[in-house]
Amino acid sequence: MPDLPVAYRGRFAPTPSGPLHLGSLLTALAGWLQARQAGGQWLLRIDDLDTERSSAEHADTILRQLEAHGLHWDDTPRRQSEHADEYRPILRRLRALDLLYACTCTRARLAQDSLPGVDGPVYAGTCRGRAIDEGVRAAWRLRVGSGVVALDDPWQGGLRRDLARDVGDFVVRRADGAIGYQLACVVDEAAQGITEVVRGADLIGSSLRQKHLQALLDLRTPAYRHLPVLVGADGRKLSKQNHARPIDAAHAGANLHDCLALLGQRPPAPLRQAAAGEVLQWALLHWSPACIPQQTQLPSAHATLGEYLG
Repeated sequence: MPDLPVAYRGRFAPTPSGPLHLGSLLTALAGWLQARQAGGQWLLRIDDLDTERSSAEHADTILRQLEAHGLHWDDTPRRQSEHADEYRPILRRLRALDLLYACTCTRARLAQDSLPGVDGPVYAGTCRGRAIDEGVRAAWRLRVGSGVVALDDPWQGGLRRDLARDVGDFVVRRADGAIGYQLACVVDEAAQGITEVVRGADLIGSSLRQKHLQALLDLRTPAYRHLPVLVGADGRKLSKQNHARPIDAAHAGANLHDCLALLGQRPPAPLRQAAAGEVLQWALLHWSPACIPQQTQLPSAHATLGEYLG
């Protein structure tokens, strides 16, 4: 019997460390349009493993912001904090394969020893010979070995990285015992049956790490599309850490219009005065993924974005 085609399932996975800003709305909108145009589902995941940065209040704010912009999700949102029992067996499996080791490097040591890489700093392997001792506070790193990991991204082109030189051993369990972001994402994508991940180009390194983990764990790799990153007037990524201003739900239609313009969709100017539902209706009829800009960063010169970009 021939294999049936897998239904499209996309997702949006914000960290509830603050309200959504325009850059996160851009990602949510692109992912929602990809899913809806494909006749598939768009799921929501709350990445709240980092308890120091996350709060239930911010998670609720994000849900309300998405609703105000007409970006309704399918199924019950998945909250990482509720799924520790799914992550721990995978961690034990990697440990049984002798792929993990303890890392006691401080942030200062990491800043000093890490090597430059195309997607950010690469761990130098300082602790690679250290065995795991449950009684010692330490992060657990995955030993990546040698070889190449590659992705074919319709928006960013072919992405190819040498595991040892460009990726390096990465954390799968933090020193405080919390599950690492890369491992949690891999388990989450599999649990939710995600077929395509739409995220910012600043997470290309994470996508490649996750693909490597998926191969080790015999999990299906979803397709990946990486959007150009929106940057502020100071040239830095628009983000919560860089104090990006929250989107104002009272201007939902204008916010969506601005995001469509940044995504190369050329929405008509009068549509900026329309309600969110009307903007989304136009967007679904005209969504063209091929028009997404090819650069890895979007400039901040867009005339209507001054209130967000500074």
